[in-house]
Amino acid sequence: MWYRVTVGVLFCLLGYSVLAADLIREQRMAAEIEEAILVGEPVYLKDGDHEFLAIHAESELDQLYGGVIVVHGRGAHPDWTEVVNPMRSNLPGQGWETLSLQMPVAEADAPGSVYQALIPESFPRIAAGVAFFKERGIENIVIIAHSLGARMTAAYLGENATNPDVKAFVAVSLPVGDAEQGELALEALERIKIPVLDIYGSRDIDAVLTSVKQRAAAGRKAQNPQYSQVEITGADHFFVGLAPTLVSRVHAWLRRVSGS
Repeated sequence: MWYRVTVGVLFCLLGYSVLAADLIREQRMAAEIEEAILVGEPVYLKDGDHEFLAIHAESELDQLYGGVIVVHGRGAHPDWTEVVNPMRSNLPGQGWETLSLQMPVAEADAPGSVYQALIPESFPRIAAGVAFFKERGIENIVIIAHSLGARMTAAYLGENATNPDVKAFVAVSLPVGDAEQGELALEALERIKIPVLDIYGSRDIDAVLTSVKQRAAAGRKAQNPQYSQVEITGADHFFVGLAPTLVSRVHAWLRRVSGS
């Protein structure tokens, strides 16, 4: 079934009048992805004037614990083999609906600065995912986000810290990066009051590993007693070969913080 969800958020309100996203590239990716979906169904949401692809999978159990929004990383898509597909495909078998969102993408050879400009462009898409679940009557909404997607989600939640719609946030391999953008990421974490699982690999990228203590300090500054960090031994940035471990740890944490 195809859904159309509209979120009335204008990019100009975020201070961006020109899109950094490559919409043509995104449309090509969406066409390719739709043909290969094995779990779930494609749905199209709206982030203002543009439609974007998401993949929705219903719970396979009679017991529904809530809805999980999955947010991919840099240059990826909503059915990405590492982290994203394991999350969106396996959690329905454990009582969760999942909605994996296509985030804005830049040109294939775009520098990192362009991807940073995509962060505010992601906000309406995350909001559209929240609206999708709320329209389905699901109130226990959590977000699992990887890499740049975790940066995007942290920024979104930091800007919406008083919004109770999102109940928990799983940041998988959250990179902090350079000084200016790193400060913004840490400031966002300092504003998040909902339960946060900051999970990463012992063999992760430098932008993740060198900021572990800073992220923990940001959680303390937020006075968030439900901020926790977990290191997965042997895991790299994409958790290659350790996807079952990642899904298991995340699911156990979600059950614990949701009280289900």
